[in-house]
Amino acid sequence: ITKEEAIARIEAKSLDQLLHPGFDEKVLNASTPIGSALPASPGAAAGRVYFTAKTAKEAGDRGERVILVRLETSPEDIEGMHASEGILTARGGMTSHAAVVARGMGVACVSGCEAVQINEEGKYFTLNGNTIKEGEYISLDGTAGNIYLGDIPTVEAEISGDFDTIMKWADEIRTMKVRTNADTPADAAKAIEFGAEGIGLTRTEHMFFEPDRIPKIRKMILSKTAEAREAALEELIPFQKNDFKGIYEVMEGRPVTIRFLDPPLHEFVPTADADIEALAKEMGLTFEEVKATCESLHEFNPMMGHRGCRLAVTYPEIARMQTRAVMEAAIEVKNEKGFNVVPEIMIPLVGEKRELKYVKDVVVETAELVKKEMNSDINYMVGTMIEIPRAALLADEIAEEAEFFSFGTNDLTQMTFGFSRDDAGGFLDAYYETKIYESDPFARLDQEGVGQLVKMAAEKGRSTKPNLKLGICGEHGGDPSTVEFCYKVGLDYVSCSPFRVPIARLAAAQAVINNK
Repeated sequence: ITKEEAIARIEAKSLDQLLHPGFDEKVLNASTPIGSALPASPGAAAGRVYFTAKTAKEAGDRGERVILVRLETSPEDIEGMHASEGILTARGGMTSHAAVVARGMGVACVSGCEAVQINEEGKYFTLNGNTIKEGEYISLDGTAGNIYLGDIPTVEAEISGDFDTIMKWADEIRTMKVRTNADTPADAAKAIEFGAEGIGLTRTEHMFFEPDRIPKIRKMILSKTAEAREAALEELIPFQKNDFKGIYEVMEGRPVTIRFLDPPLHEFVPTADADIEALAKEMGLTFEEVKATCESLHEFNPMMGHRGCRLAVTYPEIARMQTRAVMEAAIEVKNEKGFNVVPEIMIPLVGEKRELKYVKDVVVETAELVKKEMNSDINYMVGTMIEIPRAALLADEIAEEAEFFSFGTNDLTQMTFGFSRDDAGGFLDAYYETKIYESDPFARLDQEGVGQLVKMAAEKGRSTKPNLKLGICGEHGGDPSTVEFCYKVGLDYVSCSPFRVPIARLAAAQAVINNK
């Protein structure tokens, strides 16, 4: 058979099993699951149960294997997630925070298990009549979505020489580039191992949750004047700059798209009274003042609230700080290592050309200032995410101010369907059973509806700028049917979590073969 036939016969999705640990078949066959939910991130994991990021991290530091069990996760749980072998959540869908982060880290995750009743005070959870206490073992099968009692032995994934041959053939055939979504140098290095050709999405918010940084961002949020905010942000520049330098060094001149701050500010403020007290003391404010500010940031629908580029419109100093960190990092790495770094700055959640222009002007002004200060002639690009339907409808106008588009299909799907990815898990099952929907629109792109917006934005954008660079950075970038769709509408690249890069490479080759 020919290379093409060989490539066409492999099911791209099945590569998942090669890249993640699995359970010992004998033991697994003798075990019965005590519950099941969404298979949010593939692989097998067994460990002791912990209920908070803090206790999970402490247990991990002691050398224990950890399974983190949460109602749902948020960016501040990141350290605990890093320490875990697997994650189980009671809420959330295939693109919830837990699912996206777990896939990026290659950690098994079962999400949206509504039968899980967690008692954090009592340090136990119940599931279908079973009570599991903190420190007891459970096992998770993230590929099938099953949960087991006890410690089932896992078997490491093995990648053989045949795998490399198949991948080499796929790379010869495909025309679309494959990038990765990576927030740390370690994730980026992993993705390069799997054949990624760049980074399509670096989320900058996870970098702020490190213990030495969160007080600084909180200080910025509580500041009453632009000067005070700038002073607080000034302290963050060295941290952000080092983060970016680490990523640029690993990427060795490959393209890197950095998304500016996206989540609403309330995600960064403390909720526990003790933390509020400490922050008040540090800032010379009363407990009541700080608590009132934290509460005032609460929004009824944060997903559609004060986030993304709206933050930069209200607080341009945030965009200034991030631009300075990106540019200084790029210039320093170029000078120190000789890599030709071309930063791609991505402004999220744009819905209007003037909005993009306003933030872009701040970015360009700062970038040019840094170039002058550092005597550099480095090139950079400013683009946007297309994740609000209005941006897709007016893509020809938005393209006048953007050098690239990246489709944020997670948010674009939420806003097009009008349901939130964290809540939809509760009722979508009924939609699959009644055959209203064939598949989860967050796992496989809805080509009729959301896809039509992507296709239209691609065509409209390129009618304004024929050489407009187009990519996709939602979780859909690792789904084979979506990869083929992206090829058909003329995208330059897809971007997905590191462990899904081989799937995307194979799917991109199959897209060429299927559409000859």
